[in-house]
Amino acid sequence: MPLARQVRQGKLRRGATRRYHLVACRALARLALRGLLFLPKCLGEDRTEGRRCKGARAEMEKAELEGLKDKVPCAAVLERAGFAPDVKESTRRAMKYRREASIIIVIHDGRGWFDPLGDGKGDVFRLVEYLEKVPFVEAMNEVASLVGLVPSEPVWQRVCRERAPDLSIPERWRARRRPWRGSATWRYLTEARHLPDRIVRAAISAGALREGPHGSMWAAHTDTNGTVTGWEERGPDWRGFATGGAKVLFRLGSPDALRLCVTEAAIDAMSLAALEGFRADTFYLSTGGGWSPAADLALRALAAKPGVELVAATDNNKQGDIYADRLLGLGEEAGCDGDRLRPVADDWNADLRMKAEAGEAEGGSCRMSAGRLKGEASPGSRRPLTRRGGEAAAGEGSRRAEEDGDP
Repeated sequence: MPLARQVRQGKLRRGATRRYHLVACRALARLALRGLLFLPKCLGEDRTEGRRCKGARAEMEKAELEGLKDKVPCAAVLERAGFAPDVKESTRRAMKYRREASIIIVIHDGRGWFDPLGDGKGDVFRLVEYLEKVPFVEAMNEVASLVGLVPSEPVWQRVCRERAPDLSIPERWRARRRPWRGSATWRYLTEARHLPDRIVRAAISAGALREGPHGSMWAAHTDTNGTVTGWEERGPDWRGFATGGAKVLFRLGSPDALRLCVTEAAIDAMSLAALEGFRADTFYLSTGGGWSPAADLALRALAAKPGVELVAATDNNKQGDIYADRLLGLGEEAGCDGDRLRPVADDWNADLRMKAEAGEAEGGSCRMSAGRLKGEASPGSRRPLTRRGGEAAAGEGSRRAEEDGDP
């Protein structure tokens, strides 16, 4: 079939460009009427004069849009959309906002954002497009309407270091001491978090723990080569991730194990290991509460082994369910078995503390009941998907722990 004449195609392209430009100019004109943009005189002049200042106008529009981004923080858009900040889950460089099961992380001093459960990210205009499912021009108008709006909830106020650390991630990790019995980190893990000595010793022997500042714990994330890429930071009054580090996977157990239990935090991974009696056939993992491309690749590499079972041992809430669905979907794509393991309380460390406190109240004798709820077969899996809910903590693991003499 012969193509249309090139002249006609060019006209069509020029016409489409002109219509798009008119739409953008109308949007900018509306902003000008609100006093938010300054439009140069050449916008209303004839075509010849307009062509002379076309380049200048384009530069002006870009500069004005950048100025508009500076006037409206992402927090204002999120508050208007019904999101609320979660200060407990936030760090000094990233503020977490929640709306039911949806999560948005605000970064770059309020000028950037990303969705840890999806692929969305960008500036304030992209945030409106992402949340409202509208084109850019409507997003621009929405952002303009928020100029002057101060979020009712304060942004993260912790003072950040003004310069990057002098040492690299591996060097900073090696500079920290391993925890020892009686150290501040050891007491935090065994007393405040109720982790058994055996689990803490195993993590230390694996090179996965370091003494953090002010009695906190550093739990290493490593890549497939065993290189430390960052670490989860947890303490009595602080939680975060290594500045400049990258989330991959916290790993505890045998890398050759065919049962992969994936949790949302290193302390949850260690807590589940304690509840299950630290099964020899299980590799306990943590994504650090995020889903980075590096973590995705690392999980796919582990799930690709023959005979692997991928267990989504995420939190017992909506966010945990979203993580679990994504993990099980990854397992289906990799062709491995899938399982959903759900704590009784919100997370596995809460279960461990409940068990420890109940055992102390009853004179050291307490066993959590175990139960399973069978679910429908997962599409593409080789066997029915087992969904453990409610009381699915660690019946068999608890018995193993008692036989081994662990607390």
